[in-house]
Amino acid sequence: MKKKSIITIIALIAVAAIFFLILQNNKSNNEAELSIVAQENTEVSVRTASAQRESISGTFTVNGTFQPETRANISAEMGGQVVAIYVEEGDAVKAGQVIARLSGDKINVNLNNAKANLDNAISTLERYEAAFKTGGVTAVQLDQARLQVQNARAQFDSANLSSGDTNVRSKISGIVNEKMVELGMVVGPGTPIIEVVDISSLKLRVEVDEAVVSRLQVGDTVQVVPSVTKDTISGKITFIAPASNGALKFPVEIIVENSERTRRAGMYATAVFNESGLDNVLTIPREAFVGSVSDNRVFVLENGIAKVKEIQTGINYGNKVEVTAGLNEGDIVVTSGQINLTDNTAVKILK
Repeated sequence: MKKKSIITIIALIAVAAIFFLILQNNKSNNEAELSIVAQENTEVSVRTASAQRESISGTFTVNGTFQPETRANISAEMGGQVVAIYVEEGDAVKAGQVIARLSGDKINVNLNNAKANLDNAISTLERYEAAFKTGGVTAVQLDQARLQVQNARAQFDSANLSSGDTNVRSKISGIVNEKMVELGMVVGPGTPIIEVVDISSLKLRVEVDEAVVSRLQVGDTVQVVPSVTKDTISGKITFIAPASNGALKFPVEIIVENSERTRRAGMYATAVFNESGLDNVLTIPREAFVGSVSDNRVFVLENGIAKVKEIQTGINYGNKVEVTAGLNEGDIVVTSGQINLTDNTAVKILK
């Protein structure tokens, strides 16, 4: 019996040893396979393009938004209650037109008092002038009466001027874009009553690259294509910013005629700049840049390794960018997959 137990124990130990050897062998095989996979996965899949020289059309486009050439808030010059509004949103107004009126009861009282004081001073002066001829008053008393008339007239003129401030007048001609108050509201001096915009001509504001802005001048004619109508209209450059906006872009303003008001402020449009074409320009796709084009960094492939390289760029042609320094014709740049790359990363080119 004891002999059978010993044999059973030895058999169990042998089976356990066999299972252990099998597991160790499987573990070694798995580790070898994982090592191969890890080695393969060190290569990042990317797409590429080559820097090439080509002839570039001088026409380039920039998108922008129409803005009214003139926009103004028409405000009350004095405080008071709004007792009349003579315009509604969408109405056309002319410069100098009365668009609203404020309550002038208190001002009218002051005006009436000033008028009464002036009439009384004039009447007194007339009596003193008649009495002076007969010696009834002295020259000093007559001078004082004349001074009172001058003071009373100044007070009347001031009160009369204030009474006119109850009428709120538009400072420009245009269309009422927004009404900001309602009847019965009490407003203070300077409170906007309405907003008036003049869209008889529109201002298209765009931003151009530094390589382009030096070739533009105020007064140049530019073709403008509204996104809605797609018709081509002519405009003139009226402003070129003397400084960039921080991203090497320079604001440019283009005025277009809109007397028929077929276009509205806020609509999108494209400015088409026509320049002489260029030959033998070294370009790369815009997608090759790491971050924005202004960062001037790309990944260049050298023997299957992606390396970060600083370059210098020229004109931005939309989907292509001119390279002025840092690359040679035929250099391979990464156009897709940069997010997974760091400097000196091995890559695999996708077909």
